[in-house]
Amino acid sequence: MENKSKKSNNPFKILYLIFMYFFLGCYYVLYGLIYPFRIFFKIFSDSVYKIYIKNKKKQINIEDIAPNESANLNIGAEETIIDHIDEIKADEKKPRLSKRKQAKEDAIRNKLISSLQEETGRSEKPLTFRYTAINNEGKKEINIFIAFSKMEVYTYLENEGYNVLKIETSKLIELLYGPTSFNATKFKNKDLIFWLTQLSTYIKSGIPLTDSMRILGKQMSKDTSKKRVFDSIIYYLTLGESFSSALEKQNNIFPQLLINMIKAAEATGELEATLDDMALYYTDMETTRKQMVSAMSYPTIILVFSLGVVSFILIYVIPKFQDVYAQAGATLNSFTSGIIIASKFLNNNFLYILLVTIIIILTIILLYRKVKAFRYQFQIILMKLPLISKIIIYKEMNIFAKTFSSLLKNNVFITESISILTNITTNEIYKEIMINTIDNIAKGEKISQAFKNHWAVPDVAYYMIVTGESTGELADMMSKVADYYQTSHKSIINSMKSFIEPAMIIFLAVVVGGIVMAVILPMFGLYQEIQ
Repeated sequence: MENKSKKSNNPFKILYLIFMYFFLGCYYVLYGLIYPFRIFFKIFSDSVYKIYIKNKKKQINIEDIAPNESANLNIGAEETIIDHIDEIKADEKKPRLSKRKQAKEDAIRNKLISSLQEETGRSEKPLTFRYTAINNEGKKEINIFIAFSKMEVYTYLENEGYNVLKIETSKLIELLYGPTSFNATKFKNKDLIFWLTQLSTYIKSGIPLTDSMRILGKQMSKDTSKKRVFDSIIYYLTLGESFSSALEKQNNIFPQLLINMIKAAEATGELEATLDDMALYYTDMETTRKQMVSAMSYPTIILVFSLGVVSFILIYVIPKFQDVYAQAGATLNSFTSGIIIASKFLNNNFLYILLVTIIIILTIILLYRKVKAFRYQFQIILMKLPLISKIIIYKEMNIFAKTFSSLLKNNVFITESISILTNITTNEIYKEIMINTIDNIAKGEKISQAFKNHWAVPDVAYYMIVTGESTGELADMMSKVADYYQTSHKSIINSMKSFIEPAMIIFLAVVVGGIVMAVILPMFGLYQEIQ
């Protein structure tokens, strides 16, 4: 027994075990810190390489497409674009089909034409049709088209150069692909910016609106959902509908603000200028959104990384040292004991903690989206926090002032403008202000009355609204308010980034360093006992 106790209390063996597990722990900590960066750089380098290869494949010599293109560069923009399209269409040849395949396609087409002759009716409301056709490149295309009858779908597609093989509709197609379906396309700000800028350029060049939409449809033909939207707009334009009406019938794909602005522009004949204004408006909105994403992405990454590293240390590293301390009979201080208790709790309940966290986050998201009262109270709490409050208020005031200014400059009525602003904002506090503004206007009171002494409206904004009302220059004053709060919003985001970045690094260093110190401190006690 004495020999065994001497063996187990051999100081050299204990020292060896201490240093072995110490270096093993350091290895795990460093591995946990470096491994996420290794994965990130691998994904990043692979993505860059894929983009490089993709762009390299897309490089086409202009002389191969249009040998005389350089000679035509000084011709008007309309002639250049139309001639270029005609050259491409003239040069494109459909691949020759075998007699058997050609006969099969002819039989399908004949069957389709027979069905069209039988179904001569026209629906009172638009129906969703799924068509199969051969496009100008000889490729089979299956897509969705919304129209009032099969004949209209067939006529439109044939006029666009398609060889139509099949057109069908059913309750299932209506459910899956109809205007009220769950997979409705929504144009992002960057899509709207590209579309509005290009459309304005084509119209300024003298190209008719319908032809301009056709060109844009071909440019976005790779995205079937966007192509479907452009085909639908062109279809309504060919039926004689106004541009704003064609956009309005796209199931909320386009923002209500844009539709109303275009409607006002059609009445005044300033469509090109309005398209440019809206492109600039959505550019500013996208810039603001990117600033917010940029400001929040770095802290989020650091926070997730910190939680991952701390969890890794507590779950895998601390238990190893716990075994060493138990074998050596080391006396643990309260700090180290607390870390070990936390490690045991996390090891025993990790899945439960993860499950509860996910349930809580999903519940908050669901309540925020679906329950107005919860969203209202949640937004109030956020807008009362010291730093976040200014970011939210400046952002909302920027969007409100910029949108209101654009609507007033395009001769949209004030009541209609306020109604549009109510639909644009997702903040329930500012929606309440807009509703109160409409009520005040109905009572004959001033617009500024709803903004007076409201905690979510800065004094600067209120007094500038009052000045705009008094001088009759409300649109110009709103534009100045927008510029002021856009600058303020950008400034506070930059300040927050400058503060958060070092704060998160210090937080990570303190947490990880504290855990490492809790592990190392008992080792010094063991070393002193051995000496």
